[in-house]
Amino acid sequence: MTTDLTPFEAAVAGVLRSTEPGEVVTYGEVAAEAGFPGAHRAVGSFLKKHDGFPWWRVVNAAGRLAPAHEIDQAKRLRAEGVEVCDGRVRFQS
Repeated sequence: MTTDLTPFEAAVAGVLRSTEPGEVVTYGEVAAEAGFPGAHRAVGSFLKKHDGFPWWRVVNAAGRLAPAHEIDQAKRLRAEGVEVCDGRVRFQS
């Protein structure tokens, strides 16, 4: 699952592994925390390519769920206690 990862992929994997149930992060936050600010689209590509990471905890900057995966993502997030309404999560302030 995590063998032969590029430095970017290894950094993103580490950030994703550190997310806790009920925690929601944006693609941009993952990229920045991994040390690659601005690489939000590459985070999305990483998630499409690699299984085994909590992809459902990652949303876009507006809180929108992943296109074509909204139902599954909402179900998983709700199971972790995250409020989802109209295809978006509500970020805690």
